[in-house]
Amino acid sequence: MLKVKIVRLDKQATLPVYATAHAAGMDISACLDAPVTLEPFSTALIPSGFAIELPEGYEAQLRPRSGLALRFMISLPNSPATIDADYRGEVKVILVNYGKEPFTVSHGDRIAQMVIARIEQVHFEEVAELASTVRGEGGFGHTGTGRR
Repeated sequence: MLKVKIVRLDKQATLPVYATAHAAGMDISACLDAPVTLEPFSTALIPSGFAIELPEGYEAQLRPRSGLALRFMISLPNSPATIDADYRGEVKVILVNYGKEPFTVSHGDRIAQMVIARIEQVHFEEVAELASTVRGEGGFGHTGTGRR
């Protein structure tokens, strides 16, 4: 099991937790002094009250919670958001309200998921051409519409 150092920056912060034994993501909760209301099509930066120290070669990905997306159209506009291994500041979540009604975030509300993932850094090798494939340069929708 990977060990990640965590600092509680606010004594009221709820630390990330897996909701079930086989959950891929940990729930991230809001750490707020007062509720924050997101008007339709507005964003807010919501603090978590903690900071992490990831090992080199890992990132933390912040992702939307499916229940908030389904019921209230609350999401993360930069999903998945990346927290780099050398970042030491507070984990904060950008929330967006895509819904038609205001949505209020209160202290302790679960607002996102965090997944820790291994990453590889690459070194690009500039070449004159790339190997050919059957797909070639076929872009968006080149294999059909998805309808039968």
